[in-house]
Amino acid sequence: MEKNPKIASPRYQQIAADIASKIVDRNYKVGDKIYARSSIASQYGVSSETARRAILVLSDLEIVEATKGSGVIIKSYDNALGFVRQYNDIQTVNHLKRDMLESVERQARELEYFNECLTKLIKKTDRFRSLNPFVPYDIKITEETPYLNLSVSEVNFWHNTSATIIAIKRNDTVLLSPGPYAKILPDDIVYFIGDENCFERVQKFLYPNHQ
Repeated sequence: MEKNPKIASPRYQQIAADIASKIVDRNYKVGDKIYARSSIASQYGVSSETARRAILVLSDLEIVEATKGSGVIIKSYDNALGFVRQYNDIQTVNHLKRDMLESVERQARELEYFNECLTKLIKKTDRFRSLNPFVPYDIKITEETPYLNLSVSEVNFWHNTSATIIAIKRNDTVLLSPGPYAKILPDDIVYFIGDENCFERVQKFLYPNHQ
C-alpha cells in the first residue's frame, strides 16, 4: 500500500507565521525594527532565499514593511493577528486530514490482518475436518418440523439427506446408534455425520418451511 504524503506548509510560511505570532504575543511592537534577511536566515537555519520569501509573505500581508537598507519594520498588529488565526485554522484542517488518512491506513491494515486470520482459520478448519471426517453435526428438533413422532426409517432420513444419525440426545440421556426405529421427538438434539454439505441438506429436510 502506498503511503499518503505528509501534509505540511512550506518552511517560509512557517517562519512568517512564527514572526507574526511574536508580534501577536507583543514580543515586537508596531514600529520596531526586526531582523534583516540574513539574520532571519541564520536564526531559523534556512537559506537567504527562504528568509526572503518569508519576509515577502509578511510584506504582502502588510504585517511588516521591508525597505532595502533599513531592514524589516513591524507595520500592523491587526494584520499579524489575522494571519496567525488563518494560518492556525489551515494547520488544524491539515492535521485533521492527516489524522483521517492515518485512521484509514490503520483500518486498512486491520482489515488485511483480519482477512489473513480468517483465511488461516478456514484452512485449519478444513484441514481439521479432512483429518477428522467423523466430527458430528448437530441440530435441535422443534415443533416446526413436519416429521415429529415419526421414526428415522419412516422419514427416509438417510435417503433424503445422505447423512447418518449416530446419536440422539433426549433430556439427559444420549442414545448412541439409535437405529432406524428411533422416533424424532420435540427438543431432541440429533447428531449426524456426512459430507461438508450435509448440514444444509438436513436443515432443509427437517425444516422445509424455512427455505
